[in-house]
Amino acid sequence: MSTPIRVLVAKIGLDGHDRGAKVIATALRDAGMEVIYTGLRQTPEMVVQAALQEDVDVIGVSILSGAHLTVFKKLKELLVANNMNDVLVTGGGIIPEEDIVVLNELGIGKIFTPGANTTDIATYIKEWVTNHPKTF
Repeated sequence: MSTPIRVLVAKIGLDGHDRGAKVIATALRDAGMEVIYTGLRQTPEMVVQAALQEDVDVIGVSILSGAHLTVFKKLKELLVANNMNDVLVTGGGIIPEEDIVVLNELGIGKIFTPGANTTDIATYIKEWVTNHPKTF
């Protein structure tokens, strides 16, 4: 029996809108994944520390504040500094298409905008984890 995919769902910054994050957390749980939800007002440092402690495969960031470029860049830098290059960073929220291109160039995975199908999100995560086994 294989272990379930472990996903940390995070809300970074002062953005207090977490309905979407909770919907995604529930959908991923329903898809058989173990989900850790950090709650509101996290820092990138707090998220990386939680990801390290929880040994997650994926970090999903929900962001609606407009700070996505800064937040994802800092998160990625901290993951690299902590030798966590095998963790998928993905996310969603109100993010313009041109910024999604920049995020992908930074090594951030697929970004899901409002209206994304939760089944598509779960499928993306499962396929990514299958194709990128963790290195220990």
